[in-house]
Amino acid sequence: MSDIVWDGNDRPLAYFITFRTHGTWLHGDQRGAVDRHGRNIYGSERIGLDPVFSVTMDRNMSTKPVILDARRRSIVDSAIREMCSFRGYNLRAINVRTNHGHAVISADAEAKAVLGAVKANATRALREAGLLGSDEKVWSRGGSTRFLWKQHQVDAAIDYTLNGQGAELPKF
Repeated sequence: MSDIVWDGNDRPLAYFITFRTHGTWLHGDQRGAVDRHGRNIYGSERIGLDPVFSVTMDRNMSTKPVILDARRRSIVDSAIREMCSFRGYNLRAINVRTNHGHAVISADAEAKAVLGAVKANATRALREAGLLGSDEKVWSRGGSTRFLWKQHQVDAAIDYTLNGQGAELPKF
């Protein structure tokens, strides 16, 4: 962990974790994208619409995009809850959608390790349920781990996770 101290905390109060399913948001599509080379800094310009690049990215996918239906979402949600309970993490909020998920987690662990555990446990549970082949990619590379140092940031992330994702998804 870094040596950052904020309001007396040597660790963030929580992490705001975002993870996306494989193939559902490719570089070059109309939503824009970030990358690992400087376009992931708040306020920096995103990679814009590029139809040629978008088609190339789509053609280069080795497996189909993964969409989480109601059963898959339920399994991912349960796997994350079980992992947090097992590791002693405080799961403050979770919302698993059709192509991504958000979780607000307090943990005495590195953010990258928490994100990795979220994705690994969800993948294992989906495979054990027979809803995903052993060679299928489930998640896009990486994910987002925002550090929440102040209580108002934690509260805002919880609110966004629970109430800022649109209507509740159908259970069928």
